[in-house]
Amino acid sequence: MKIYRYQENPLITPKDVPPLRPDFEVIGAFNAGVAEYNGELIMLLRVAERPIRTDAHIVKAPVFNPSTRELVIKEFDLRDPAYDVSDPRVIRERGKETWSYLTSLSYLRIARSRDGHHFTVDDGAFLFPADALETFGIEDPRITFIEGKYYITFSVVSPVGVGVGLAVTDDFVHADRLGVIFPPENKDVVLFPERIHGKYYALHRPVPKGAGAPEIWIAESDNLRYWGNHRYLMGLRPDHWDNTRIGAGAVPIKTEMGWLELYHGADEKNRYCMGAVLLDLDNPAKVLARTEQPILVPEAPYETDGFFGNVVFSCGALVDGDTVKMYYGVADTSMACAELSLREIMSALTFH
Repeated sequence: MKIYRYQENPLITPKDVPPLRPDFEVIGAFNAGVAEYNGELIMLLRVAERPIRTDAHIVKAPVFNPSTRELVIKEFDLRDPAYDVSDPRVIRERGKETWSYLTSLSYLRIARSRDGHHFTVDDGAFLFPADALETFGIEDPRITFIEGKYYITFSVVSPVGVGVGLAVTDDFVHADRLGVIFPPENKDVVLFPERIHGKYYALHRPVPKGAGAPEIWIAESDNLRYWGNHRYLMGLRPDHWDNTRIGAGAVPIKTEMGWLELYHGADEKNRYCMGAVLLDLDNPAKVLARTEQPILVPEAPYETDGFFGNVVFSCGALVDGDTVKMYYGVADTSMACAELSLREIMSALTFH
């Protein structure tokens, strides 16, 4: 499969995004949702910022306080055996399976472009943590244009878990939050761009703690706010590139053969790749075909090296004729874009 990575890649890096406050540094501008609006390409970045370290032995964790609407900075001494910071993203209390704090706080910020290659970043945040379910940040947005409005799904992170929020905008200046639509533990929610037999559909990724694995489900709604009729859609494949976790990526693309979904998968070494699955046009809960091999793997240096390397992770793609422009996060650090042929992706599908 022919893949054209933009020569300008990475398109946006942390150094292109000024922090919101002078005592913080931007460590990631990645996993952006994309949309076309008013002659511009909108890239809704997940921006991760952290307090600047002034002591090599101290790790800081920013937490949003919903009562004061300010950030609280917690400090942890690396010499204290009670804490494990071997994963640079999180702080764990030893002996506990789950992490206690994040070392950065994420929010959503807009970058704009006229050509899809060169972007300017807005000065402030578009969506910033605002309540008790977002105290550790908001992450990984997807944008779906439905019936004249742009609906944004995003992960909400707090001590009670990771859920999925929904917001709506019609101008990418103001946005209305519509609440949490999937409770913890869930993420990677992508809305279909139109109703199917009168219903809205969403792909989502529960994270079972008992039986089951991080796999893709589908749900339906009458109003985009309340979701039901949840059904298991597709799962992990042993001995494949997607044998550890999978999740929806870009907004489903409508084709004559079905809904084409570009999804991410990870293996036991935490290498994230992109693949494709085809869903039935009339019944998107039915899987028609799936790629045996990934359509995009981390190969370029900006994909293999970074804050969390060997990751390509798309939250948005645009289609222009036969060209699929896949915008994707790289190494949990920056944004890139690659062009693929829609026909070649369809040809790579293996039908059941």
